[in-house]
Amino acid sequence: MQTIITAENLTKSFKQVQVLKGVSFSVKKGDVFALLGSNGAGKTTTIRILSTLLRPDGGKATVCDYDIAKQGDGVRSSISLTGQYAAVDEMLTGRENLHIIGALRHLKDRGPRAEQLLQNFRLEDAANRRVATYSGGMRRRLDIAMSLMGNPAVVFLDEPTTGLDPQNRLAMWEIVKGMAKAGTTVFLTTQYLEEAEYLADHVAILHQGVIVEEGTVQGLKEKHALATLEEVFLKLIGETDRNSGETYHEN
Repeated sequence: MQTIITAENLTKSFKQVQVLKGVSFSVKKGDVFALLGSNGAGKTTTIRILSTLLRPDGGKATVCDYDIAKQGDGVRSSISLTGQYAAVDEMLTGRENLHIIGALRHLKDRGPRAEQLLQNFRLEDAANRRVATYSGGMRRRLDIAMSLMGNPAVVFLDEPTTGLDPQNRLAMWEIVKGMAKAGTTVFLTTQYLEEAEYLADHVAILHQGVIVEEGTVQGLKEKHALATLEEVFLKLIGETDRNSGETYHEN
């Protein structure tokens, strides 16, 4: 399979705190890739670097064969980013939010594309309502629908189900599955290990600024002779913390 994202020895510090200490991984086209880690592990920093919102201190990366440092316009034209909080205009309707994104992306078919996404994300009945009246789950679905207006090759989802109730979280899982089935590469960060176990084709565990393990969910469980991804995660970060003399407290 074609590699669509590569990261090689990415480093990043904020003042005296080194957040990334040489992060390397690759993502295959059409996969759901989950970057796992506890709070402060550097997951959002990694996404911000790959989406050109933040420059790394060292290392290099490519997205869709574009160098993030030298070909930022190419990267940005190939991706969409959905952050931890829904970036929607509450004064507009759901349909109007989608049409604005389509106009910004200069889409000729933004009307039909918006209607398709409203249907796919189960928002057609609320399409003409102001987003201020939407529930949290509806806003999140609209936010991701907006990110798909331009048919991007790669979608970055930074903790997309944080704050959602169990019903909306399950609905979001099915949306992510559908995106991947349609051929979109999904780069996902999450603290919910059961979410990664259900969704991801490939996972990488980020801890203390480095990738401590990566592979398929099944492959990691078999390698460590454990039943769940959560058990693998806790084992690996526990071993890392013991080697460094630190103590991990689960959030």
